[in-house]
Amino acid sequence: MRTRVSLPVVILVLSSFLAAQDATVRGTVKVLRNGKADASNADVAIWLTSADGKQPVTPGPAARLVQKDKRFTPHVLVIAVGTAIEFPNRDPFFHDVFSIYHGKPFDLGLYESGAVRSVQFTKPGVSYIFCNIHPDMSAAVIALSTPHFTTSAPDGTFHIAHVPPGRYKVSVWYELASQAELAPQSRDVEITTGDNVLPAITLHASEDHSEHLNKYGEPYPRDKINKY
Repeated sequence: MRTRVSLPVVILVLSSFLAAQDATVRGTVKVLRNGKADASNADVAIWLTSADGKQPVTPGPAARLVQKDKRFTPHVLVIAVGTAIEFPNRDPFFHDVFSIYHGKPFDLGLYESGAVRSVQFTKPGVSYIFCNIHPDMSAAVIALSTPHFTTSAPDGTFHIAHVPPGRYKVSVWYELASQAELAPQSRDVEITTGDNVLPAITLHASEDHSEHLNKYGEPYPRDKINKY
């Protein structure tokens, strides 16, 4: 007697089998400022790059950097290469969003309250985002050629789920840490099925907050700051 198995049952069993073969990678980050624990350990980006370079990367669903109360939210956004980011203006005045630094240079121009503009991040790298009207507005977008990434929570914890077992390189990025400190954080690891705990990561927040220039490469006019 031949037993028939429906396609949904086969898919469910196969999905359960594949999920059982996945790994979860987790750990903690501690940010120090002047040698003391910082108030928050959030916004540290952590990602895994396959050692054999064979990891398919597909763009994720459109992400958002919201402009509200003269702030970008979230402050740090990590995406897969090819993902589009929307920039909705939810303030009752104009914004002028731009990036002329690393990663994806762009200029969205001046646009009004309620409007939304979008950028597709087609190359890997870190893009620093600013407003040409409000110099205190800033954000960072990290576009990666890997699907395995996350950012740390305020308590410093992080986890990356559904990682196929294998050899990976761990990389770390933090806006207030120097490249000289970030480089040694990169390491090769062997990820096995189940739960994997990475060694604790400690970073030092720099006190150097140099002012950035506007999109024309000039200082912001001091007489216009905070008027709008």
